[in-house]
Amino acid sequence: MTRHIAIVGAGLVGSGWAIVFARAGMLVRVFDQSAPIRNALPEVLSGQLEDLKAHGLIEDPATVMGRIQICDSLARAVDGALYVQESVLERQKVKAEASHAIANHLAPDAIVGSSTSGIPGSAFTEDVPGRERFLVVHPVNPPYLVPVVELVPAPWTAPETVAAAKALMEEVGQSVVTLSREVEGFVLNRLQGALLREAWALFDEGFATAEDIDKTVRDGLGPRWSFMGPFETIDLNAPGGVADYARRLGPLYQSIAASRPEAPPWTEDLISRVERERRSHLGAGDLAERRGWRDRRLMEMAADRQRRTER
Repeated sequence: MTRHIAIVGAGLVGSGWAIVFARAGMLVRVFDQSAPIRNALPEVLSGQLEDLKAHGLIEDPATVMGRIQICDSLARAVDGALYVQESVLERQKVKAEASHAIANHLAPDAIVGSSTSGIPGSAFTEDVPGRERFLVVHPVNPPYLVPVVELVPAPWTAPETVAAAKALMEEVGQSVVTLSREVEGFVLNRLQGALLREAWALFDEGFATAEDIDKTVRDGLGPRWSFMGPFETIDLNAPGGVADYARRLGPLYQSIAASRPEAPPWTEDLISRVERERRSHLGAGDLAERRGWRDRRLMEMAADRQRRTER
């Protein structure tokens, strides 16, 4: 019998994972506790698959869709699965309950990855049967367009589990980052958090508008960061490479860091001021349309990446 992939939780992230695995030729069974989410899922997935075809990222949406089965019970989705991607609500209690429920139906050789963005696996799998087969598998949304995925083992996660998850993620085309141990926020959100900390503070202190801060990243840092990371960026930004850059500009960055020893809070007043400026640029009713625009831009970038890889 052909083994399948189970997706538990079919919101934005879970539905994206379904595409990742189905696009790679795997049978996928999806379950969500919410009947409205389950009922809406075929239309949601069909629209996303048609967009992927329009950008040359898949050939036959119907074939990909045919590999996705929407289940009306957790048992139906998980029984016999080779791998389970848990993508339920980002709440410790909810994830603990889901992990226990999944464990009740898990095949002896199956492993479970959690899509948690910042909650460490040790916070919700400590007393789960077979906990050595659970780990965090944190994607960026949407995972079928942004390929990086972070593998974060809990203290009890078996090395074999990490190795199996890494092999599977590489097989379905994800870019794998493997952490040696847990750290709050993992790598991606710690890096993003450092940038956000400074962005909120610069706005709060009146140095620049939210739009100008966005522009600095979008039109300044972003173009390079879209195809290289921070270490490679600075390695190329000094005649002698990264060590030369560090010696030249290290004191400046140390001084900047020392000027803000504590992370200022995001107060309700600050949040309201940023919200007002953002809504002046993008109305609340236009958010969904703009997300679609974002995803289409990501598809264009993914298509370009694919063309360059094929050359």
